[in-house]
Amino acid sequence: MTFKVAALGPIPRDQITTHAGERLQKYGCVLYTTAVLSALMGETGEVIPVSHLRCSDAEPVRRLLEPLPGVTMTHLSDHTDSGDVIDLRYTDQNRRIECQTGFMSPIVVADVADLHDCDAFVFVPVTDFEVSLDVLRFIKQSSQGLVILDAHGPTTTATRHGERHHKYWIDRDLWLPYVDILKMNLEEAACAWYDAEYNPSELDSRRHGHDLPIDELPRLAEHCLNHGVLALYVTLDENGCVVYFGDDAGNTREEFVKQIPVDSVIDTTGCGDSFAGGLAFGLLSTGDYVEACQYANAAGAQRCASTDQLLYLSLEDTQSQILETYGPSTP
Repeated sequence: MTFKVAALGPIPRDQITTHAGERLQKYGCVLYTTAVLSALMGETGEVIPVSHLRCSDAEPVRRLLEPLPGVTMTHLSDHTDSGDVIDLRYTDQNRRIECQTGFMSPIVVADVADLHDCDAFVFVPVTDFEVSLDVLRFIKQSSQGLVILDAHGPTTTATRHGERHHKYWIDRDLWLPYVDILKMNLEEAACAWYDAEYNPSELDSRRHGHDLPIDELPRLAEHCLNHGVLALYVTLDENGCVVYFGDDAGNTREEFVKQIPVDSVIDTTGCGDSFAGGLAFGLLSTGDYVEACQYANAAGAQRCASTDQLLYLSLEDTQSQILETYGPSTP
């Protein structure tokens, strides 16, 4: 099977302090998604990163991508000399304090105008300005490709001092009709699910930074599916992921997919971006929402087990990892 996939969003220059106190400098986001897809598709597929870069970062990023099979770099641009620069300080394996000091020019329709033949578009923005709704609308109107959106972007903003905070996804319902697959974590779910009005006690218990209670996820999922989303994936850290999708009878199904065990969690930066890449490949290759989640979990597990940001297993080794964890798939 041959697939053509676009990975869209920033390639930030990340300054990382891990939960163990180790200091790292990496390029991230779309780079992780691209590397996962390259590892899984090999020479038989094509992955196209779409991003704007600072001139000083363009050559280092290209050097990192050049050895990866199937990567086409025609849609990496430094003509605006803009790109994300983010400081990440982890307080534990999954929580971090973020400060953004550089900002990418948003991806616009002109950046994707010739990509209508892609089988999938994987959007992994990290801040709310990086991808416009017009881009998703254009893709849905001009392409049959699957649109996968990571909600990290729409639920995150930066202050004038660079502090990055979660925010409510107020225009959520304008986006949902143009999203096929929506992916988020519990913090982002809390920013994507809100009632028309809160009383003070509810605001206090569900302020930004708190996870959405798992028992509220079905209501969020029902809302998303009713607005055109085909499947909602919510990652649950050490508890794996839960996926919601409609069955043949028109009911919403809820399926929990356990995590793939990792002996030692070294650095979780890019796990969500890796998950999105594995999810795209899994959906295209299996057409099954639950099996696709297994590929996504595998990609996330591979990412957090190493400080090498491009160290992902081949398709054969990933399938062995999946088989060991989940057993053989059922027809």
